[in-house]
Amino acid sequence: MRVGLIVPRHRQSAVARNRLKRRLRELTRLRLLPSGLPFDVVLRARPETYAAAFDQLGTEIDRVLTQLERWASATASPDFPPPATPSSS
Repeated sequence: MRVGLIVPRHRQSAVARNRLKRRLRELTRLRLLPSGLPFDVVLRARPETYAAAFDQLGTEIDRVLTQLERWASATASPDFPPPATPSSS
């Protein structure tokens, strides 16, 4: 799994943006990456994210993880063909 972060300014200082990025990276490291799901994820911070506590951010990351697990189980069902793998030439 690869995770990208988009943390726009939203009239915040560089200190606030860097703090938010560090929090999101830590939550990603602790919760998303160990799941081993076959997805690339991009997290985009909304303006209200700057005021959120670490626990609130963790709750939202858990919600995202739950949705990703649902999608992974849906794509693993026999109704869906296996994902295409890039061929190396």
